[in-house]
Amino acid sequence: MIKVGVIGCGTIANAAHIPSYMKNADVEIKYFCDIIPERAQAAVEKYGCGIAVMDYHDVINDPEIDAISVCTPNRMHPVITIDALRAGKNVLCEKPAARTYAEVEQMVQAQRETGKILVIGVVNRFNDSVRKIKQYIDEGRLGTVHHVYVSFRQHRSIPGLGGAFTTKEIAGGGVLIDWGVHYLDIVMYCTGDPQPKTVSAKAFSKLGVDMPNYVYEGMWAEDTKDLNGTYDVDDFVTGFVRTEGPTITFNGAWAQNIGIGEAYIDFIGTKAGARLTYGGDFTVYTTSCGSLCEFKPKFKSKPHFQEEIDAFVRCIQTGEKLPSHIDQAIITAKMMQAMYDSSEAGKEIAL
Repeated sequence: MIKVGVIGCGTIANAAHIPSYMKNADVEIKYFCDIIPERAQAAVEKYGCGIAVMDYHDVINDPEIDAISVCTPNRMHPVITIDALRAGKNVLCEKPAARTYAEVEQMVQAQRETGKILVIGVVNRFNDSVRKIKQYIDEGRLGTVHHVYVSFRQHRSIPGLGGAFTTKEIAGGGVLIDWGVHYLDIVMYCTGDPQPKTVSAKAFSKLGVDMPNYVYEGMWAEDTKDLNGTYDVDDFVTGFVRTEGPTITFNGAWAQNIGIGEAYIDFIGTKAGARLTYGGDFTVYTTSCGSLCEFKPKFKSKPHFQEEIDAFVRCIQTGEKLPSHIDQAIITAKMMQAMYDSSEAGKEIAL
């Protein structure tokens, strides 16, 4: 039986981590931890197990605890993760690993020093559609994938305007670090985690700056909105990356003055191409017998958060190294840091 502590009892914990742990027969959740005590206590009452605490040290200092999920705002990811690793705990830390590449490097160092498991919540590596595209690429069905185009754009959907999501000191960034990390990680995973070579990008902070007059369609995490708070992160980002494998271009927007959302990734190969709808299925475009053709594979998909949690538990039991290990996640972190550095410097960054 793996005894777990969940640190941070907000949206992602309740939507994904806790329900998935509850469905795993090898797991017992011993602690629910949150700096807002009502949240931790609400989890105890909702799930009928565990102890509510406010201080994460109570969790990591308990010798019975085998593992923790870090589901806090980004600022605390490296702090809690490093402390937990040094306390002998295995860690699943939500994405992004941290606010900056330097912080991720510190997490890598702590993992190597302790030898404990550290995986990052890049949950799409456990998504069946993503896995299937990776299989197509690995088997050569698309030929050589020479370019990937990424679009993660929505009309006006800035989360929690003025709150933690839009405060750089807490989140580290905006749409790139919040949404872009998932899309870019899919690209890296499917194409074999190629090392980035050069990055040119521009991040904009435009539509949400005038918070009192911001008009929007929807706002995820609206309960954290604070119009007297801070807005100093990117709400639109664009760029170009050269890697040891394919080139990558991308456009991302929490908010844009185009009323059509586009959430997809195009893998463009010499034999075929594939468009993956984010969170959905994919279509392959190719030729056969002198004709253009397309097809949409159909297969049963398992819930990817459950797959992620089950894999985390299994790797604690077996020592298996997961595709979401920090050694892979740091590549995307390095690339995103270069994107922000390129935007600030107004020039291409060589890595």
